[in-house]
Amino acid sequence: MFFAKSLLMKSVFIIGGGIVGLATAWRLTQRYPGLRVTVLEKEHAIALHQTGRNSGVIHSGIYYKPGSLKAINCREGKQQLEEFCELHNIPFDRCGKVVVAMRDDQIAALDGIEERGHANGVACRRINVEELHELEPHCAGVAALQVPETGIVDYTVVCQRLAKLVEEAGGRIVTTAEVTAIAERAGQVVASTSQGDFAADFGVNCGGLYCDKIAKLAGVDPEVQIVPFRGEYFTLKPAATHLVRNLIYPTPDPAFPFLGVHFTRMIGGGIECGPNAVLAFAREGYTRWQLNPCELASTLGSAGFRKLATKYWRTGLGELRRSYFKGAFVAALQELVPEIRSEHLQTAPAGVRAQAIRDSGELVDDFLLKMDGRMLHVLNAPSPAATASLRIGQTVVETIAERTS
Repeated sequence: MFFAKSLLMKSVFIIGGGIVGLATAWRLTQRYPGLRVTVLEKEHAIALHQTGRNSGVIHSGIYYKPGSLKAINCREGKQQLEEFCELHNIPFDRCGKVVVAMRDDQIAALDGIEERGHANGVACRRINVEELHELEPHCAGVAALQVPETGIVDYTVVCQRLAKLVEEAGGRIVTTAEVTAIAERAGQVVASTSQGDFAADFGVNCGGLYCDKIAKLAGVDPEVQIVPFRGEYFTLKPAATHLVRNLIYPTPDPAFPFLGVHFTRMIGGGIECGPNAVLAFAREGYTRWQLNPCELASTLGSAGFRKLATKYWRTGLGELRRSYFKGAFVAALQELVPEIRSEHLQTAPAGVRAQAIRDSGELVDDFLLKMDGRMLHVLNAPSPAATASLRIGQTVVETIAERTS
């Protein structure tokens, strides 16, 4: 128990000021009162990337393989998140959603989602077309699942509260602190940053889009590469918001990790439409014109991405078409809500998903943690990581305690 006891007296740094990093920092302060916790964030403020560009859905856990880290952390994390929001007066709405089979050939996939939902303990039920229209009068489809547990929240607000709690517990949030090197010296791990060196007894890598590169700085082979996929969105203009009441999702392709374009009511008002999923030309490539030649070359040169592209090239072309041709995007939305027209849509900010890919071309479908030396690396935490963040943070702390005791 030596290291666990020493943690009570010493320090930990967390790289990354998104929701997973902040949740981890808060969980550390809860488990080890008096621990010196430092969050290192390269931007001028917290939650500016995946967290701040999140659509705000509190996922139910219906899609994920039973027993997986995603399923377990999402179910428990959802409950923890809702309790956290209630305790700290953060607005959220358990508004529910429908998952819609638009054609008969999607019924089998819808059946599979329903089975997973029940296996994961998600309250969901099959509804017919008439019941679908009672919930979403303008939605088309041949069958659907109603998932009343799904909700919406503003994850940036959650992060702001987490950061405040960390600081109240004696921790600190250091911004504009981009990590440039990591080394172990004199029984500590040291992160060199643009704000100076930070030494601690243990470090946690929650670097999101750069988590694999941060692992390499620490001398660790992540065994995956992060490939950035941009998700582009529109919002409905006020005159068209009546076409969607809450959340409308298509039945996803079970072989592909993205859920397809869908409609999401946002906690601050309005309806978001999207996203598609296209390769970003930079890890923070939020527009199709943003290019980082070195990062793009790294992606295109990786064996894993080339194998993935070979397998999914047809799907990829469809996503590209929706990216460059608004009419194609509109057509995809019209499969769910036929009354949608191009003039109803206005461009919204895009997000970038950090997707881990193995050299085999396999998309890493689950959350992925790797312990090495005095660091734990969170190497894959895509959706539903925001929903599951408090439970992921708890998992990280438990893993540190088990592996270092």
